[in-house]
Amino acid sequence: MEAVAALLERHAVLCRKVDDFAARVQARHAAEMSCRAGCDGCCHARLTITTLEAEAVRAWLAGLSLASRAAVRDAAARAQPTRCAALDDEGRCRIYAARPLVCRSHGVPIRARSERGLPVIHACELNFVARGPAAVEPGDVLDQETLSTVLFALDAALARARGAQAGARVDLAELLRADDAAT
Repeated sequence: MEAVAALLERHAVLCRKVDDFAARVQARHAAEMSCRAGCDGCCHARLTITTLEAEAVRAWLAGLSLASRAAVRDAAARAQPTRCAALDDEGRCRIYAARPLVCRSHGVPIRARSERGLPVIHACELNFVARGPAAVEPGDVLDQETLSTVLFALDAALARARGAQAGARVDLAELLRADDAAT
């Protein structure tokens, strides 16, 4: 149990770093970014998350009142398959404080690899429309490969601590509908 708590804390530190990075990019490029509460263009997908991220969501849910957990669970039960189960009717995230890393990085310029393995920089199609995300300073580009490597290393450590297979994914909608925190 101590190992799980330590990994959840390391995950929380990683989340804070990504949040701080995103806030810095938003502050430096506010005129070029359309991201705001209620903008849910990036959230129209059924999301799977790492086991570690699922644990973080469960821990966050456990801290909510029964009524708040029921509201999250009921909304997830009504969610359409093409829309994130965590979204409310106004397009805001019901689990914002515990949202997965992919959600925390939406909007900022991201360096990833193309199908051919070449580095590409992309961002939400509503952001950086005048000059493109590749025109921002290199320090304002999030390296997806590095972020994923750190997250997957933490997730693999959780799997080892539990004697489970690394790399398992958890369907966020199913997690929210199940509300394991209520048991």
